[in-house]
Amino acid sequence: MNQGYRWPLVGLHWLTLLLIVAAYVIGSLLEDMTLSPLKLKLFSWHKWVGMTVLFLLLPRLLLRWTERIDHAAGLLPWEARASAAVHGALYLLLLLAPLLGWLHSSASGFPVVWFGVLPLLDLVGKDKALAEIFKELHEGSVNLLVALVVLHAAAALYHQHVRHDGVLARMVPWLRSKS
Repeated sequence: MNQGYRWPLVGLHWLTLLLIVAAYVIGSLLEDMTLSPLKLKLFSWHKWVGMTVLFLLLPRLLLRWTERIDHAAGLLPWEARASAAVHGALYLLLLLAPLLGWLHSSASGFPVVWFGVLPLLDLVGKDKALAEIFKELHEGSVNLLVALVVLHAAAALYHQHVRHDGVLARMVPWLRSKS
């Protein structure tokens, strides 16, 4: 199976992964930091990265739906169902995690200004109790997203190194000639 995704979707896939890793690392650093100019700068970066993930979701979905690849090709029936479920959950969490972070920021009274240039609307008014709820939901959605990313990567590696079926090569162009 040599058929792979086109470069725009491949690029957005890997860019999204890098952004998720960056947002997660920055968010993890923020947890134990005391208030400082560095912490405020990192919060801004974290928001910028998260909003970029959110804004890239629509082009990703459009590209994914226009691909002419049978996503279940070469998969066993249970694998095709599991793949569809995990991909659906990943896309849902790519929407929910940044959206919940945006809601948390709005409820905390700290507006999101994308890359320090584009002010985004506050989604809710300032509300400390609501901010805490959105913070917990954001953190939970991010942790679930990261867990599913790890599961997704493990499945791709399983297909590459155990099944040898070329599934990973769809998203890794330099493997296509080897599959």
